[in-house]
Amino acid sequence: MIQVKSLSKRFADKEVLKGIDATFEEGKTNLVIGRSGAGKSVFVKCMIGLITPDTGEVLYDGRDLITMDKPTLLRLRREMGMLFQGSALFDSMTVVENVLFPMEMFSQDSYDKCYHRAMELLERVGLAEAAKKYPAEISGGMMKRTAIARALALNPKYLFCDEPNSGLDPKTSMVIDQLIYELTKEYHITTIVNTHDMNSVRSIGDKIVYIHNGMKEWEGSSATIDSPDTPTGVIHFINAGRL
Repeated sequence: MIQVKSLSKRFADKEVLKGIDATFEEGKTNLVIGRSGAGKSVFVKCMIGLITPDTGEVLYDGRDLITMDKPTLLRLRREMGMLFQGSALFDSMTVVENVLFPMEMFSQDSYDKCYHRAMELLERVGLAEAAKKYPAEISGGMMKRTAIARALALNPKYLFCDEPNSGLDPKTSMVIDQLIYELTKEYHITTIVNTHDMNSVRSIGDKIVYIHNGMKEWEGSSATIDSPDTPTGVIHFINAGRL
C-alpha cells in the first residue's frame, strides 16, 4: 500500500500540488487522471522520488520515501516496476534480453534461473514465440507487452505505468488494460497508472484519483463514476475522452 499525505510542490511562484492526500491499495489498479497541466505527472514523480515535494509524506507500507537516505531509497526502488510511455526497449536487444536486463543488473540468481523467469513472464504476456525477435520486428502492442514483462522481472511490490496505451489502437489498448489488471490481481501489486485513456478509467479503475489545479478534486472507482455524488465536471471530463 502507498499512502500520500499532504503532498505539496511549488516551482518558483507556481504551486503545482496543493496538499494532496491519497491511498493506493495492494492488488488494485489505481488510476491518476486529470487535464494536461493539472499536476498529475508531478504528483507521480514525487511518489517515486524523481521530484522532492516541499511538504508531505509518501509512505510505502509505512516507510516514508521523502526522508529515506540514498541506500534505503535504492532498495525501495528495486521493489518498483516501471512501464514507460514509449516502452523504452533496447533496440539492440532481443525481446527476452530486454526482459533479462534488470535481472542481470540487480539479481543474484544464476543466468539459467533468470532466463527461466524471463521466459515465464513472456509466456504470461503471450510473447514466448517472439522471444528472439528484436523490437523493430514486433508491433507496438507487442513492445508494450515486452515492457510489462520487463517491469515485472524483479517481482515488484509496486508498479508504475505512464500512459500505457499511448500510441496504441483502441483494440490493443483494451488488451494492455486487461493484462495490467490481471497481473495486478495475480501478483498482488500496488499499481499506479497515469493515463489520459478514459476507456481505461471505465474498465479497470479499481481506484481513481482526479487531480484538478493541483488538488484532488474527486476520488472514486469505475463503479462510482456515475454516482450522484460525483462532480459534474469529473463526469464530463471522463465522458469526453471515451470512444
